[in-house]
Amino acid sequence: MSETLQLPIIDLSSPYRLSNANSIRQACTEHGFFYIVNHGVEEELLKKVFEQSCKFFSLPIEEKMKFAKKNLRGYTALYAEKLDTSLSTKGDPKESYYIGPLADHLNQWPLEEDLPSWRSTMETYYKKVLSAGTKLISLIALALKLDEDFFEKVGALNEPLAFTRILHYPGDLESSSEEKYGASAHSDYGMITLLVTDGVPGLQVCREKSKQPQVWEDVPSMSGAFIVNIGDMMERWTNCLFRSTLHRVLPPGHERYSVAFFISPNKDCIVECLESCCSESSPPRFPPISSLDYLEERLRLTYGL
Repeated sequence: MSETLQLPIIDLSSPYRLSNANSIRQACTEHGFFYIVNHGVEEELLKKVFEQSCKFFSLPIEEKMKFAKKNLRGYTALYAEKLDTSLSTKGDPKESYYIGPLADHLNQWPLEEDLPSWRSTMETYYKKVLSAGTKLISLIALALKLDEDFFEKVGALNEPLAFTRILHYPGDLESSSEEKYGASAHSDYGMITLLVTDGVPGLQVCREKSKQPQVWEDVPSMSGAFIVNIGDMMERWTNCLFRSTLHRVLPPGHERYSVAFFISPNKDCIVECLESCCSESSPPRFPPISSLDYLEERLRLTYGL
């Protein structure tokens, strides 16, 4: 039986920014996960996003495949992705849909007559969550004892590589003797991820990824809150001070929907150890790398390209 993890709750509307920053610092060094509330994404919009997600994933597979992923936009079918590349399974039993930066016109959109309001709902959601994420990143800068506009000044938030990913775990697939997860164990690639779920459980984290046996703890969803986790690029920036925590989704046994919003730096932004996070006794653990180069390599391994 897994333990339930008690995570800090950060109120994005609070005027006490330094107090929030200190809470974030503690959360990021201990767990790499926390909740945010009062983030500016209305409950009604979240409800619409889940309704529209359900409508798309209810389409016949041949209709969904018309939007097959290209340029990291569009539909990925069941088993297309294996997040834990050490597993011998054929892939993770989930399907998803990627929506990327709105300004580059690479997104694939279902026709309005087929799925009314689908595009407008997803575009509104993208803008609102990016705004919330940008506010949160300024608090993360304060948590790192940096100026709150540090990540803007280094170009990370100038046209960031931000992606919405709507996810569907069917939950009624055939069982087999091999170990299966809705999403196998992985860490996220970018700066931060903001996740909202339909309330169906399944998300687990492993705080000590190098220890064996691994200990997994449940992360319950909280109504109206985003679950936030630190990604690999933020871990690289902070020289592992802030944790990019291993997490997975257990097969729930019945349908589960979630929406992840990944924020990565601008493609040309160089991610290198912050001066405040290294010293003679703690030299940089990772070489500098551009955001795009790092993302492309991680995606290549995930999708077996």
